[in-house]
Amino acid sequence: MGIFSRLGTLIKSNLNDLISKAEDPEKMLNQVLVDMRNQLIEAKKQVAVAIADEKRLKKQLDQEAATAQEWERKAMLAVRAGDDGLAKEALVRRQEHEGLAGQYQQQWDQQRDAVEKLKDALRALNAKIEEAQRKKNILIARAKRAEAQRTIQQTMSGLKDTSAFETFDRMAEKVDQIEAEAEAGLELTEGMSGDLLRQKFERLEAGPGVDHALLELKAKMGLAPPPPVAGELMPGEPERPAAGAEAGKRIPSPLRSDEEKK
Repeated sequence: MGIFSRLGTLIKSNLNDLISKAEDPEKMLNQVLVDMRNQLIEAKKQVAVAIADEKRLKKQLDQEAATAQEWERKAMLAVRAGDDGLAKEALVRRQEHEGLAGQYQQQWDQQRDAVEKLKDALRALNAKIEEAQRKKNILIARAKRAEAQRTIQQTMSGLKDTSAFETFDRMAEKVDQIEAEAEAGLELTEGMSGDLLRQKFERLEAGPGVDHALLELKAKMGLAPPPPVAGELMPGEPERPAAGAEAGKRIPSPLRSDEEKK
């Protein structure tokens, strides 16, 4: 096989492949129906012409038959008048028109049969177009369903790729790391700033906590006296001054001392 022949085959195969991929079922079926309807219109025109020819032949047949009858009437008229020669001439004319009528009869019979066949073909073509219309709707519905199934299958195949889920997991770990670093930075900042005093007061306000719970447990076991109620001193705790005494104590003002000296 020559190089040009192989090149031609390659070009044709590529073109056929492109055409096959570009074919849309709905568009193709609609175009086929348009072509079939155009053929139906042309067929109707041809049938109309054939019917017109049939009618013309029938009209000529009737005309020749009527003319033949008219010459026969004239021949009878000549016979009544005693003119046999004239009657023979009239009979010759009658035979001529009867011959023409016979030829028209044959052509008319053939044309009539042809018209009936054309009508049958026209009805069959019309039935095929109606059937094609019904099949087109079914085929288009099947094509759309198949396309939807293919799209779903492609989507599901894409979901099988774990790279997307791995990306989500990696981003979640990254967010966790960022949050941990932010919390660590906040804790470090508070530890290095004056908020340390606030933290001490928060621990103080939290109360004895575990120590008090331990005393309650020992008292329950009979190993220690019951823990003091609210306001009482715990064992080993120094006495607190009374509220009045504490209130009576005042810090001397330097300004006031000077005034007293005066």
